[in-house]
Amino acid sequence: MKKIRVGVLFGGRSGEHEVSLLSAASVLKAMDPGKYEAVPIGITKDGRWVTAAHAERLLRGETAHEARPLRAGDPETTPGAAVLARGEAIIVPPVPSHSQSGIVPFQTDNDAPTRRWTDHAIHVDVVFPVLHGTFGEDGTIQGLLELADLPYVGAGVLGSSAGMDKDVMKQLFRAAGLPIVKHVTVLRSDWEFFF
Repeated sequence: MKKIRVGVLFGGRSGEHEVSLLSAASVLKAMDPGKYEAVPIGITKDGRWVTAAHAERLLRGETAHEARPLRAGDPETTPGAAVLARGEAIIVPPVPSHSQSGIVPFQTDNDAPTRRWTDHAIHVDVVFPVLHGTFGEDGTIQGLLELADLPYVGAGVLGSSAGMDKDVMKQLFRAAGLPIVKHVTVLRSDWEFFF
């Protein structure tokens, strides 16, 4: 039986970057290696996408000490941090492909790609986003994955966006007749007006 290739996407530009690394480590540990081939895909704090050239070795723990506890930013103890520290740059081309979806190794020469993305694509069957906060749970990554025609797990663009914006979420709940607790919404513009 062919294993499902799962791109586990973690890290990101939000303030919850380190939490995402620990969440990804838990997801990778829980995946059944008999059914799934995990492909770790990290996003650095500055927004660079990376993956490991030898992801399977990394995931088997050959670069990590099992005796030490996971630490979000430590490449020696957390597989996600190792990918971010030593990974190869990749891009997700927003070009739908009906044959196989993929991510692409990225090499630049004077800021211009030197490879055709179709020649070197890293194919995944599905992406498992393990991103937290802004640019991960707010619909932006879901929109990018849909643009690139990459299947993913979890809520879609609208559900993610509405769930992240608590005021909008409560308005939708109220409109649907669901009970909600009393609350006050303070917008950034209101806050800045007072200070």
